[in-house]
Amino acid sequence: MFFNHILSIITFLPLLGALGILFFVRGGEDNKAAEKNAQNVALIVSLVTFVLSLFILKLFDPSSAGFQNTGFQLMEHYTWIPAFNIAYIKGVDGISVWFVLIATFLTPICVLSAIGGVKKRIKEFMIALLVLETMMVGMFTALDFVLFYVFFEGVLIPMFLIIGVWGGEKRTYAAYKFFLYTFFGSVLMLVAIFAMVIHMGTTDMTAMMGGKFPKEMATWLWLAFFASFAVKTPMWPFHTWLPYAHVEAPTAGSVILAAVLLKMGGYGFIRISLQMLPEASQYFAPLVMILSLVAIVYASLVALAQTDMKKLIAYSSVAHMGFVTLGIFSFTQQGLDGAMIVMISHAFVSGALFLCVGVVYDRLHTRDIARYGGMANNMPHYAFVFMIFTLASVGLPGTSGFVGEFLSLQGAYLANSWYAFIAATGVILGAAYMLFLYRRLFYGPLAKADVRAMPDLNMREYVMFMPLILLVLWMGIYPASFRHIFAPTVEKILIGMKAGHNG
Repeated sequence: MFFNHILSIITFLPLLGALGILFFVRGGEDNKAAEKNAQNVALIVSLVTFVLSLFILKLFDPSSAGFQNTGFQLMEHYTWIPAFNIAYIKGVDGISVWFVLIATFLTPICVLSAIGGVKKRIKEFMIALLVLETMMVGMFTALDFVLFYVFFEGVLIPMFLIIGVWGGEKRTYAAYKFFLYTFFGSVLMLVAIFAMVIHMGTTDMTAMMGGKFPKEMATWLWLAFFASFAVKTPMWPFHTWLPYAHVEAPTAGSVILAAVLLKMGGYGFIRISLQMLPEASQYFAPLVMILSLVAIVYASLVALAQTDMKKLIAYSSVAHMGFVTLGIFSFTQQGLDGAMIVMISHAFVSGALFLCVGVVYDRLHTRDIARYGGMANNMPHYAFVFMIFTLASVGLPGTSGFVGEFLSLQGAYLANSWYAFIAATGVILGAAYMLFLYRRLFYGPLAKADVRAMPDLNMREYVMFMPLILLVLWMGIYPASFRHIFAPTVEKILIGMKAGHNG
């Protein structure tokens, strides 16, 4: 009985934890005690949620067609608003399983990072983080369009607060830019959802899969969804909100933003654009491929010119997500497999890189690359950790970054060899800006007294980084352990696109 509701339990347990902190966490007259209690509750709730989410991996059968031959498993279906035929439907397939696990895995790590990095209103920050986890897990498991939209938009509220309340000097501007960009795209998506629901007479997303819409209608629907997913991904030229949001967000906010929220765009392209609007996706594929190539090259060149560590990593995210959309719209098994692995790898690697920036920012309170140098001398363990994630970002064989980029490039080559050639220049530029960053931070003389005085990693930071290092290396050495979960779903999607249906 417990496992019949595992998705709902994982979705709403963090929300219950947030309510518990709000109403029951007290520290007497000592505010420090209340903050400590809030941190402990948030850490325990997020860890329990992660452990429970592992049961999804255990219960999920990649070889099974699943509920009603839709490919979805662990389904929950309850009538929600019968007057409008709106239901509470949840389920996972091979695509969504990993995104749920990424969200639940990174939340306790973000709680740990906030223990040292967030200095004010800690109780409220923990509440926002747990509410954000509920929204993320809910979005990746929702199979009713109304429910999907509620969670998709619900993510904006806690992230807006995390940036706007706990961010840097320009946090208000960054928060509003993030909110307005993503909200504008989502309004167009809402119009498209209304049109689809009216046309199909149901809000069940599984009933809409297979391209059951007139050609002209499908074209406009695809463009409306593209407006939302391109901003979320973010694709060039809809990416301009991302560097501001990353730079101003606290470390935990940057980690969630890069590791999970950016994947909502890629997930949307696969779940809705490819599965519900396959013909329109094929029609617009050249446009998406060209925008992806521009994003890869342009963002890499801009990253080379950055003096702020967070901004450099933010632009590298734009480039990496370019490989994702390139792989998705190649419509090949290799390309889609590569896109999935890049998204999973990017969640671990970019999240870890933002945590690395947070380590030195907590000590010196600056992200200016020129303020550092020679840190390999006084922080050798930190230098080693940063090196692992730098090499993974570059795509060194043996790390998670290599597998995804290789498969995405292979898929792009099968679609058009020139696409692969241009995208490959992004790999070279990626090595240039990441190794440039590493050299500036860790080599050269240890001349600055405040940099020399910085201590190496503490136990809390070791605990944050060790699981990420293990996952990056495990994924690089044994990618099949990740791929076997989503590969049958990817194959099913591609067969459905070619046949004109996804059933």
